Amino acid sequence: MTGNPVVVVTGRDDTTADWVVEELHDRHVPVVRLDPADIGESLIMDARIGGGSTTWRGRITTPSRVLDLAGARSLYYRRPSPYSVTYMHLDPPDALFAENEARYGLGGVLSALPGCLYVNHSARISRAEMKPEQLQTAARLGFDIPATIVTNDLAAAREFAAGHGSIVYKPLRSPRIHAGQARTIWAQEIDPNALDESLVAMPHVLQERVDKVADLRVTMIGNRAFGVRVDCDLLDWRCANGTRAEYTPIPVPDDLAGRMRAYLDAYRLVFGCFDFALTASSGPVFFECNANGQWAWLPGADAMAAAFADVLQKGL
Repeated sequence: MTGNPVVVVTGRDDTTADWVVEELHDRHVPVVRLDPADIGESLIMDARIGGGSTTWRGRITTPSRVLDLAGARSLYYRRPSPYSVTYMHLDPPDALFAENEARYGLGGVLSALPGCLYVNHSARISRAEMKPEQLQTAARLGFDIPATIVTNDLAAAREFAAGHGSIVYKPLRSPRIHAGQARTIWAQEIDPNALDESLVAMPHVLQERVDKVADLRVTMIGNRAFGVRVDCDLLDWRCANGTRAEYTPIPVPDDLAGRMRAYLDAYRLVFGCFDFALTASSGPVFFECNANGQWAWLPGADAMAAAFADVLQKGL
């Protein structure tokens, strides 16, 4: 393999990344795969700047690869493991300090590779996760969105529920780590009579329930849009685990694809997974965009892997 490498930042057990890496290997594109959690003897960094250099120079060494920091073609940021310190003799406060140093040291260098295309940049992913901003951006770009309130005011929540009848609660961010495991709270319909004083403890997102006939998941990779209609009898099809949902590839209208590309451009993203409701009386209703979403289990995943490889291989 020749040429500048593609960097894949993810954990060991990531079948989604495996699809893309295999596609790149088939094209003889060099790949350096690393997990920041391996920082220590399994991952050594030597990064330098200054002394006449205005960009980072040096290397990151893994057991099987050496990455020249000035030579990365592109970086695919997938699902890295949480930072952890392998030296177990450290006391908890010292271990936490070391983990933060690793996050901002290694993570900081990886976020500043010169001449590198990020798919997607970790800082841009973090910004794009803010659901209140997502909805405002989508509305500004002409998407239909559900009526929404973000509040910890019980009176305001009850007034909103009274004005919209059936309402839905969804978390502002998930999953959360609990007892060492990732757990997710799915969107769920809320009985307005169940709203009580516990709401004041934190902001809650409440939305009008959209009268949908199906869901639409669109995976946007560069300028290519892969649409899948999801028929499911659950409010949130993502908790069906594939057993109660039917997935049908469908074309994405050019105007919708154009607005999604404009949405990603607003966040300087290359890729995103969009979720919409399909209604009988109007166009798609925007729910959210996941800037680091899953796609390998959808029909057409082989074509999506090829689209990722196209973008990563080309670089900037």
